[in-house]
Amino acid sequence: MKKVILITGISSGFGKQTAELLAGEGHSVYGTVRRDAEIDPSVKGLRLDLTNIDSINQAVQTILQKEGRIDVLINNAGMHTGGPIETLPLEYIKLQMDTNFIGMVELTRAVLPHMRKQGSGTIINFSSIGGLMGLPFQSFYSASKFAIEGFSEALRMEVKQFNIKIILINPGDFHTSNSANRRNFMAPTDNNDPYHEQFLKTMEIIEKDEANGWEPKVLAAKLVKIVDCKNPRQRYIISSFEQKLAVALKYILPGKLFRMILEDHYKIK
Repeated sequence: MKKVILITGISSGFGKQTAELLAGEGHSVYGTVRRDAEIDPSVKGLRLDLTNIDSINQAVQTILQKEGRIDVLINNAGMHTGGPIETLPLEYIKLQMDTNFIGMVELTRAVLPHMRKQGSGTIINFSSIGGLMGLPFQSFYSASKFAIEGFSEALRMEVKQFNIKIILINPGDFHTSNSANRRNFMAPTDNNDPYHEQFLKTMEIIEKDEANGWEPKVLAAKLVKIVDCKNPRQRYIISSFEQKLAVALKYILPGKLFRMILEDHYKIK
């Protein structure tokens, strides 16, 4: 069955691959970009800035005027910061939360009345493995994803009566442009910074994990199946066995012991 789908952040990575695969399945796919980007002809491009409420409302109204409905919202767009909590610039912290959380909330709120009136809908929110455990030197990225977790759990119960499904996606490490993009929003550091040595050592491990991660098309193919599924699960952890194991251990082991495992991985002394 053809669905009208709105997916944010399709200039690269998960969003680009997913939008193209969904359009290839015959769905009417609207994908958003913040700036000029090459978009596959099968996908209808929209300009949208998640930090601008007028931009959000305009994108939603454009789809409704053309299609009369929105069946699926995929909140994929986001950004990464990196650095010590103490020294990461406040402007980066605000941008992290405004993009990953507040913008996602505003877009969801813009779409919900229409899904409620049509009596159905699916909202897929991108969290992360970092939304299930705090990651060193990615604290505000983790914070934004933790916020999405709580928001989605509450929203799921509130909209159940309107036949609207809320799904969480928790990707592990994937080989995308995240590492390169994060470098644009890193805390300044030098040899006089008390965090300098540990920060660089840990970020090297983080970027290596990402470079060795799966290709985005793996997650995109899974999302296509989720969109087509009549009874999807509440959550999909899409990651390596080791990362799924880490999530399980987080809830099984005493907190101190699990922290020691993470510290060992990230070479925290």
